[in-house]
Amino acid sequence: MRPRTRTRALPALGLALIMFLTACGGAGEVGDGADVDLDVAPGVTDDAVVIGSHQPLTGPAAPGYLAVSQGAAAVFDHVNAQGGVNGRSIDYRVEDDAYDPSQTIDVTRQLVIEDEIFAMVGGLGTPTHSGVLDYLNEEGVPDIFPSSGALAWNNPDEHPLTYGWQTDYTKEAKIQGAYIAEHFAGQGVGYLYQNDDIGEDSQAGLDQYLTDDVVARQHYESEVADLSSQMAELERSGAEVVVCSCIPAFVALGMLEAARIGYEPQWMVSSIGGDTTTLQALLAEFTQDTDAEGVPADTFLDDMLITTYMPRVEDEDDEWGRFFLAIYEEYGEGGPVTNTHVFGMTQAVMFAQVLMSAGEDLTRRSLIEAMDEQEWRGPGSVPFSSSDGDHGGHEGVYVVQYQEGGAIEMVQEPRVTDREGGAIEETDFEPLMPEELPFHD
Repeated sequence: MRPRTRTRALPALGLALIMFLTACGGAGEVGDGADVDLDVAPGVTDDAVVIGSHQPLTGPAAPGYLAVSQGAAAVFDHVNAQGGVNGRSIDYRVEDDAYDPSQTIDVTRQLVIEDEIFAMVGGLGTPTHSGVLDYLNEEGVPDIFPSSGALAWNNPDEHPLTYGWQTDYTKEAKIQGAYIAEHFAGQGVGYLYQNDDIGEDSQAGLDQYLTDDVVARQHYESEVADLSSQMAELERSGAEVVVCSCIPAFVALGMLEAARIGYEPQWMVSSIGGDTTTLQALLAEFTQDTDAEGVPADTFLDDMLITTYMPRVEDEDDEWGRFFLAIYEEYGEGGPVTNTHVFGMTQAVMFAQVLMSAGEDLTRRSLIEAMDEQEWRGPGSVPFSSSDGDHGGHEGVYVVQYQEGGAIEMVQEPRVTDREGGAIEETDFEPLMPEELPFHD
């Protein structure tokens, strides 16, 4: 049975194109938690469990992040086709907030009050999800895996029912900084970053290793689609390596502007902007009616370094990548499978794991206890934390290099760290493969 993925269309926002894919930007405030009754199971019947998510199905963020819920829905279809989890099918209800925080509040109340969801899963975006963080915790709704790397999701004292998922921006940037310091020693480094918590938290990690090598720090505002001055300054400064803590639209815009002025730095791109399939589509779109029209999009991406923590669809040797491609071919909505689809698919597998661990006598308390006690074994390639005192999610990243034509090479195995001054360490974490990992009946 296909999960019920219901879209209630909302008016598109009259925003500029470059608000597209801003789901990881902005910081929200958190409030005090309250004691709630978790010995309840709304949305749970003998044969189904209803979960919900707010996603940008329309509006400026939809062209990239629509893929998150599409990927998750395909995995839940697969799970249900195998008999569900503990005899229950997963009824996945997605409401469209158009990436508008005011609409996120409305659709979240809809999901909680009218749909009586058991849990919120993968609610997308920092500025959007921050507006419902207090509400979900005060209502006793488990808030599992918000789709953002914001630190607000790892605050168990104030928001005990919220559990982060993405590697946070500072941990990721620390590992980037150490890699650059080792492999590009003595070269000038420039930062290009979004002027919000993405940029602030990323610099906090990079600066632990690169302060003496930084020759330029250039930020962009997400509503201004012109990087000409930033790229000119990066070139003028002599930056031979550019670390881009950017959403995909601005990765593409930066690369195009660099090419236009003949600037050829080594690009290091964070996980939030490193989906190469999405970048190819953006580059093809942005070059229309320009001198670069007709230049293969892949040309701009050649040799790009990317940090990530999930399986990647470009990696033909990755068993999880092949598994997700097969799942989407059978249950997906058509079109190429991107790493953004894989983001949603990985979340769905991990939620199904914890749902299975919560047992047949399912309550919100049993789900939270399972989150705190879960021994995670994949599909992600780094350890994952969801203990009682740490809701931080993925703990590190690995580094890949992309080659024109689609080849991808892992150039650094997974590393883990903290967001403070702790060491960066290798990890012997080995995820179980799809046929070994228990996430459905």
